[in-house]
Amino acid sequence: MPAEAEAVPALPFKVSTLIYVTNPAGEVLLLRRRKAPNQGLWSAIGGKLEMVRGESPYEAAMRETGEEIGLELADGDLHLFAMIAEKNYEGSVHWLMFLFHCRNTLDTLPPPMDEGEFRFFREEEVADLPIPETDRAILWPLYRNKRHAFTALRADCSPGAPPRCVVEETVEPR
Repeated sequence: MPAEAEAVPALPFKVSTLIYVTNPAGEVLLLRRRKAPNQGLWSAIGGKLEMVRGESPYEAAMRETGEEIGLELADGDLHLFAMIAEKNYEGSVHWLMFLFHCRNTLDTLPPPMDEGEFRFFREEEVADLPIPETDRAILWPLYRNKRHAFTALRADCSPGAPPRCVVEETVEPR
């Protein structure tokens, strides 16, 4: 067993999606979260899989997009551009996240909801926003540079240290 595996605490394991949606101008929709995780921070929309129903990551992303911003999607409207396993996030949970780029654009800003408020941002504005550290260090560079490819990653997100990430595989578009 690798030494790093021995140091990882036993924590709950959750599976979720993040969906990056843009408007026709190419600005990315973000949610300023009112709830944990990432309370008070800006994040892409998304949510946990309904695993008891056997929901796939793609189905969860389609459902969450409809529930959170009212954008109804069909098969083929999303591109899975990354899968990341985050160990020890905030010292409380391990995450397996599936990241999607939405091929459809959203014309208007969705109204606020119980989870937070929405706003569109130009990609270059995101660096100055309060966002989760793993998003800043790993997910946004991946979105900017590899959203048309597919990348599998693993990250150690132990509190008190910068996130450490290993790219396990990248498949470039044909």
